[in-house]
Amino acid sequence: MEMYEQIFEITDEIGPEKIIHLYEPRTKMKAIVVVDNVAAGPAIGGVRMAPDVTLDEVRRLARAMTYKNVMAGLPHGGGKSGIIADPKTVNKEQVIRTFARCIKNILEYIPGPDMGTDEASMAYVYDETSRAVGLPRELGGIPLDEIGATGYGVAECTDVAKDYINLDLNGARVTIEGFGNVGKPAARFLAEKGAVLVGTSDSKGTIYNSKGLNVEELIRIKESTGSVINYKDGEILKTTDLLLINTDILIPAARPDVINDANADVVDAKLIVEGANIPITESAEKLLHDRGILIVPDFVANAGGVITASVEYHGGTELIALDRTKSMIRKNTKELLDKVYSDKTYPRETAVGIAKQRVMRAMKYRK
Repeated sequence: MEMYEQIFEITDEIGPEKIIHLYEPRTKMKAIVVVDNVAAGPAIGGVRMAPDVTLDEVRRLARAMTYKNVMAGLPHGGGKSGIIADPKTVNKEQVIRTFARCIKNILEYIPGPDMGTDEASMAYVYDETSRAVGLPRELGGIPLDEIGATGYGVAECTDVAKDYINLDLNGARVTIEGFGNVGKPAARFLAEKGAVLVGTSDSKGTIYNSKGLNVEELIRIKESTGSVINYKDGEILKTTDLLLINTDILIPAARPDVINDANADVVDAKLIVEGANIPITESAEKLLHDRGILIVPDFVANAGGVITASVEYHGGTELIALDRTKSMIRKNTKELLDKVYSDKTYPRETAVGIAKQRVMRAMKYRK
C-alpha cells in the first residue's frame, strides 16, 4: 500500500500515465518505463542505461520529454525508460533485446537513444519491436549522435541567449561538463561560431587551457583513448573542478543534478545552456539566477535530438531535421527569454508555464 501511495504522490494533472517496473528473471534484466503524457501523440523518449538509474530520475526525465516535445511542436507526448545496468560490463545486445521484448506491447512509447545507449541499441529495439528512433543510416535512420543533433541545437540556443547578456560569441570562453555525444558536437558547432573551448571534463578528469583547446584534436583524443585528460596541451584537473573555471558559457552535458545546492555557489559563468536533461536541481537554478547567471532550461535548449528523432519517425530527411531544429530552438529560446526579462521570472518556471499550457490545450482534444 505504501508503494502505491508514493507513486500517487508524484502524479499531477498531466501524468505520469504509466509507471512500469520490468524484470526478466532469466537474464535478471531490470528496467523502469514511465509514459508521462500522450495527449499530443505517442510518447517519444530515450532509453537510459546506468547502474544507478532510479524511478525518480526516469519520472523527471519523462516529464522533461513531455515539455520538450510540446515546446518543439512535435506530435508526441513524453516518456522515458531506464535500464538498471552498467553498459560497459553487461552483454549490451542481450540486455537491450530483452528490454525490447518486454516493452513490445507498450505501443504508446517509442524508444530512442540516451546515455548508455546508441544507434546500434536502437537497431536491436527496432528488430524486436518495429518501433524505435535514432536508428543507424543502414536502417533508414538519422543517427542522432553522428550528426550531433542535440549539440547543434544547444549551439543555436546559445547563439540566441548570448544577446540577452550582451555577450559576443566570437572569442567567448566555453566550458563543457561531459565531453560525450552532446558535448563533442556542441563544442564543434560553437567553435564554428568563434567561441573558444577552455575546459571540458569526463569521468576521468578535466582538461583546461585558458588560451583554448583544439576541439578537433580533443575529439580525436577522446575517441581514441577514452578520456580528455590524454590531451597534451592543457592542465589536468579533477572532474568536479570544471565548475570552478571562470567562463562565459557553461554547458552541463552529462548526468542529472551535477549542479546542486552544495556546489552552485562555486559556478563561475555568465550563461548556462543545459545540454543534458535535468543537470541542475531546480533550487540550484534559482540560486544561480539570483546571482545573475542566465540559464536556458534543458527542454528548451537540448531539443535537437528529439526533433531529429521525430523527423526520422515521420519519414523526413537529415536536412529537414537540422533546419527544423534551428528554427524551433531559436524561436523557443527567444520566446522564453523575452518573457523572463519582461516578467522578471525564473527561466524554468517560465518555460514550464509555457509548456504546461500547451500540454493542457492538447489534452482538451482528447476524449
